[in-house]
Amino acid sequence: MRRRSVLLAAGATAAALSPSPALSAGRAVSAAPAVAAGRPAAGPLVIGHRGAAGWRPEHTASSYTFAVQCGADWIEPDLVATRDHRLVVRHENEISATTDVARRAEFAARRTTKTVDGRTVTGWFTEDFTLAELRTLRAVERLPLLRNRNTVFDGREQVLTFEEVVDLARALARRHGRTVAVFPETKHPTYFRSLGLPLEPLLAAAVRRTRLGPRECVIQSFEPSSLLRLAEEGLRVPLWQALGTSGGPYGHPATYRDMMTPAGLRAIAAYARWIGPDKSLLEPPSPLLRDAHAAGLRVGAYTFRAENRHLPADLRRGDDPDDFGDALTEYARHYALGVDAVVTDFPDLAVAARDAPATPGT
Repeated sequence: MRRRSVLLAAGATAAALSPSPALSAGRAVSAAPAVAAGRPAAGPLVIGHRGAAGWRPEHTASSYTFAVQCGADWIEPDLVATRDHRLVVRHENEISATTDVARRAEFAARRTTKTVDGRTVTGWFTEDFTLAELRTLRAVERLPLLRNRNTVFDGREQVLTFEEVVDLARALARRHGRTVAVFPETKHPTYFRSLGLPLEPLLAAAVRRTRLGPRECVIQSFEPSSLLRLAEEGLRVPLWQALGTSGGPYGHPATYRDMMTPAGLRAIAAYARWIGPDKSLLEPPSPLLRDAHAAGLRVGAYTFRAENRHLPADLRRGDDPDDFGDALTEYARHYALGVDAVVTDFPDLAVAARDAPATPGT
């Protein structure tokens, strides 16, 4: 039997003791302390990356529910479009890794090869399905070799629409006595625009229809053109410019490095309230956090995970890249830097690190 870390055991125990996330959001559980505007009682925001993707198949109702049970302040749905102009939540528009579509004979002929943002991708794509057809599919764990424990939930849940995630967030907010914000990301917006399926008007209409305000919603994208289109919609919800580690946003003349200079950050501040850099971009002696705050921007780092392969070398435990390392220390380091939020697959660990009592003498 493979060795698993103490953190894994602790997380699995917490999962076992918690009510099933697949149960109705109306079921009563212990409420967390009420806080205003989706902010924690103290410290940075904890954002559940696609829910609690370390413990449940991502973008499922159980993943979002467990994230909030663990203390997440926001939950993140990635948005892609269907053939009939509906927004659904999937990591990518190619869905063979996140649903059981490859095992569905009735859709075998839909397998195809496309060019998405300059990359050749083969599989099944949301834009070739209606919402009703996607409803017949079931979600599966995207990383079964890394997170085999999550495969126990394979085949149990449908693909959600964005509106359903909003409804779930509000139900969970009522249950837990605090605001739970949604944090949608427009995925491949230039690509979808080229298909005649622009994400921005669909998202703007959904925000208006569900009456989401700045306490309940922050919209993110890697593509500035998508955020600028949303800014023109006058939605009154904050925008978040995500930043990669190399290259630049698709179809954008500036690189991410250009965007992270003081001048680039001031340009972002003209349309966005947040930046979201990869966590590695904030490690000392990087000036990014200081420069962003000087430009009036908040900073949320992504993506925190517990497995050794995703941790700095000095925080790994043992030789197995899939075992858990000292994730709590990584959170503590970034909290000490002064980040305003963390995006994490393991919101329970992020909350534990954030709420841990201070060590005497520090």
